[in-house]
Amino acid sequence: MPYKMLSPQHAQKILDAAEEICAAEVVTATVTRMADEITAVMLQDYPLVLSVMGGAVVFTGQLLPQLRFPLEFDYLHVTRYNNETRGGDINWKVAPRENVAGRVVLVLDDILDEGITLAAIRDKILASGAKAFYSAVFADKDIGKAKPIAADFVGVTLPDRYVFGFGMDINGAWRNLPAIYAVKN
Repeated sequence: MPYKMLSPQHAQKILDAAEEICAAEVVTATVTRMADEITAVMLQDYPLVLSVMGGAVVFTGQLLPQLRFPLEFDYLHVTRYNNETRGGDINWKVAPRENVAGRVVLVLDDILDEGITLAAIRDKILASGAKAFYSAVFADKDIGKAKPIAADFVGVTLPDRYVFGFGMDINGAWRNLPAIYAVKN
């Protein structure tokens, strides 16, 4: 089914009807706390940091300048959503381009929802010979059941609602918001 972009008016109606659940100030403070935690663990590792496009782009852009150790940076692009609100099959758009063999790898993602995508990323990176795999997610959604992976670094825990902002989208819109919003139930 082809993707249909929201009109600006429809996107604004979605935002107007949503509830802010994580203020921009909390987001900023959380990224700083996470940078401190990651630095404490990875100070001597010289890791390869992989950002998961497109959701992690905002988180990555704010986190990287606060990490106080040398790193290499690249990205990967894998999705289950394709601008939809429900996940489907895993679609690898761009696999890790850098050689991960023998490397400590840190993957940055926006949200740990069901954990299927991040678990698939972990499995692919470890199968490619990485020495160690770490993951940092800005948000971990409390879905009330076990997930196939737990992130090593977590920013905030969010309720089991459809959320957007700070890199997360709703039908392709609103990744650029500095706060996080939830669609009202």
